[in-house]
Amino acid sequence: MKRLWLVAMGLVCAGAQAQLLGDSNWQEAAVAPPPAFSLDRLLRFEVSPNSTFVYAVDPQTVTVSAEDRVVRYVMVATSPSGVRNVFYEGIRCPTSQVKTYARHSDGRWAMASDPQWQNMALRPSLHALELARQGACDGAGTPSSAADILRRLRSGISSLGR
Repeated sequence: MKRLWLVAMGLVCAGAQAQLLGDSNWQEAAVAPPPAFSLDRLLRFEVSPNSTFVYAVDPQTVTVSAEDRVVRYVMVATSPSGVRNVFYEGIRCPTSQVKTYARHSDGRWAMASDPQWQNMALRPSLHALELARQGACDGAGTPSSAADILRRLRSGISSLGR
């Protein structure tokens, strides 16, 4: 009887965890092609005081999808030598996941062949996690608009605890 109770409690906890991590019926909306971006209007944010890269988003590419509530943006990571890595990404705030849809190289976008949602905290680069903390997410929720995200990024208000 005790074992059955433990199994039941485990299932209840798993169900609660799924609810906390997101709607099991959630489905990603069709993703538009990567937007045009400009290096002249980048909005910088800090990923780590020890990082040698400079991270920024183009504010005009930040969107919040009304259909699936994914925050999408163009991210630019610049190395100390000036080499730029440019990505079109999306963040799912309720599940703390990020997906890279495309990379920009030689003046054009190359779409990822099989983009997958990944845990932001487990990726080699923590730029998406820091972007989420600094304004792309409102705790585990998604801000209502791109304007809300940009206001938080510009003001330096962190929306997630550190």
